[in-house]
Amino acid sequence: MRPRVAMVLAVVAVLLGGGMLVPAAYARLAGDDSGGSGGGAGGAGSVAAPEPTAPPPPTLAAAPVSVSFSGEFFGWALMDRATGAISGSKNMASTSSTESMIKAWIVSDYLRQLGDKEPPASLKKDASLAIRDSNDDAANRVFTAAGGSYRDVPPNGQPGRVLKRAITICGLTDTKRGIVPTYEGYWSFTRMSPRDAVRLGDCIADGKAAGPKWTRWVLDEMSKVRGSVKEQQLKSGGGKWGIVDGLPAEIKAQGPVSIKNGWTPLNYDGNWHVNCLAVTEKWSLAVMLRYPQSKGLSYGAKVCASVATQLVTPQPGAALKVPQQPIGKL
Repeated sequence: MRPRVAMVLAVVAVLLGGGMLVPAAYARLAGDDSGGSGGGAGGAGSVAAPEPTAPPPPTLAAAPVSVSFSGEFFGWALMDRATGAISGSKNMASTSSTESMIKAWIVSDYLRQLGDKEPPASLKKDASLAIRDSNDDAANRVFTAAGGSYRDVPPNGQPGRVLKRAITICGLTDTKRGIVPTYEGYWSFTRMSPRDAVRLGDCIADGKAAGPKWTRWVLDEMSKVRGSVKEQQLKSGGGKWGIVDGLPAEIKAQGPVSIKNGWTPLNYDGNWHVNCLAVTEKWSLAVMLRYPQSKGLSYGAKVCASVATQLVTPQPGAALKVPQQPIGKL
């Protein structure tokens, strides 16, 4: 045999041998443990397709928010409770009156001072009514029991005792007592920013506000707020609307959503003052508004819901299941 022919045959043999060996090795790397030395088509085709990855459960996360709003003030803030990071509107450090949103703090402040003691039955009922029905008279009695007084307003614009503890315990940076003439020192006129409101929500949820014995009770009461925007009385009203209406069922199913809204049509400036606060294990969200009384309470409720819906992630998906309603004409 000629040397050149022998070399060609040797190369062909190596190539054929490689063709036999590569599929077998590939099959073994792909998990074929049949032990066969041959590398047929079945071995090469036995590579398993990757398992599809389930999408993460929906939550709220920082995102752009666009709302067709007509009014004097619109601000919002969102806290990621795992990291403490706060995002929100450019004016999230500006303030508006809290109205009944601060009742969640008033109740928490009173209960924390009790420690492991039980409150009198009447005051425990008042604490529940102050949150579930936003009852003003009940909140006033709890406020007094917590050490608050309208007649004991410190000089030089300093906050009263109940508000001062909120600032200290919850690390609030923008909150100040109200300055509306003849109403100075009233809890409802407390000036708070959206970013302080989410700090307050986090403070309630992490136990600093109400203490170890009462935190779960307060959050449970906040999850049982009841009544629609149509159920309004002189000193109480329905407060289950706003942020909670903008959340998809998948988020609500993850655990209780604790809320406390505040709302009052104030004649001194002709505006509705509307605030929405909601907190879960993962996040704390606040929306604060002032807009003309002629637009009604439902207008503010829809703005709060719209902000929540736009922050749902991943998008699209869960958020698209929330019915979209027009907020109103400009």
